[in-house]
Amino acid sequence: MDFRKLWTSFSGKTKTTKKQRKRSQRTLYRCKRAMNSTMSDYTAAERYAEAFAKNFTTVLLGIIVTCVNGMFVFTFFKSSVFYNDPRYILYIHMVINDMLLVFFSVSLSVMAYAWPKVPLPFCVSLLIISSTTHKNTALTLAGMAVERYIAICRPLHHHQICTVRRTYILISLIWGVGVLPGLADLILLSLVRPLSVFTTSSLCSTTNVYSTPYHEEQSKITHGIYTSVVWVILVFTYYQVLIAARRASSDKSSAKKAQSTILLHGAQLLLSMLSNITPVIDKIYGQLLPTLRSKITFFNYLLTNLLPRLLSPLIYGVRDKLFFKYLKGLLSCRLFNIKVDSIKQ
Repeated sequence: MDFRKLWTSFSGKTKTTKKQRKRSQRTLYRCKRAMNSTMSDYTAAERYAEAFAKNFTTVLLGIIVTCVNGMFVFTFFKSSVFYNDPRYILYIHMVINDMLLVFFSVSLSVMAYAWPKVPLPFCVSLLIISSTTHKNTALTLAGMAVERYIAICRPLHHHQICTVRRTYILISLIWGVGVLPGLADLILLSLVRPLSVFTTSSLCSTTNVYSTPYHEEQSKITHGIYTSVVWVILVFTYYQVLIAARRASSDKSSAKKAQSTILLHGAQLLLSMLSNITPVIDKIYGQLLPTLRSKITFFNYLLTNLLPRLLSPLIYGVRDKLFFKYLKGLLSCRLFNIKVDSIKQ
């Protein structure tokens, strides 16, 4: 038996097997690389499509809210009958404030995708305006409730207390009080972080910019104070109007109407406060459904931040008979033919 031939053939087979292994490993590596590249491209395409859909939906809903509220603003400024009524002045201030809130909220949402590195001074300015408009909604509702309380419980002094000039002073105070939490956040940021932080750029969001424990505590305190004060005002005015409605012998309809109006203010306040529970809902459902966290956060933002800004002014504006009369005239292109009637309290 020729052992040399046998050894040669065996060694040749071994060399061939090693070459085949190397080739198979190279082929497998190329396949994996191609698959990873395809998956990354597919994931990037999915992310782009999801981001585009979210931004498109947010901007579209923001435009709808702005257009609907814009009709109320246009109706107000086209009808001089509303100029001397503090109730309508406060109402249209709330509508304009909600329009500003929607604009800055949508802008910040789109910027999170389109402009991830925003200069901090510009970002802080946007956050302060957004925070101020958010606080203004609740404060304006409290002012409207007080106006109704004076109209029903102090009818003889209503025209002396609730003048147009004092109404605009109240609006100025609302903006002055509403801007305080935003300024407090800015001061805390200046004290906790070095001043060089204002030369940097970052993602423009409240949780990212105001990420210190001091900001978290300050947010809880200010939110508790604002919410408590507004609810105390609403409960007090509703209780007083309820007593006046029971005691009234002649004008019970006006008292009941004011009572339902204050209840509506409470419902509007609940709608405006939905945005405060957004982080809680995101945290709860994010833990239960981690794979759908981004979608849950997005739909939560729409339901708690944008939709209430549409429903609240819409319900109040349509419910008021005089305002709805002029609004209907505007929509039917007969606004200028409507005769101005006296305002019924």
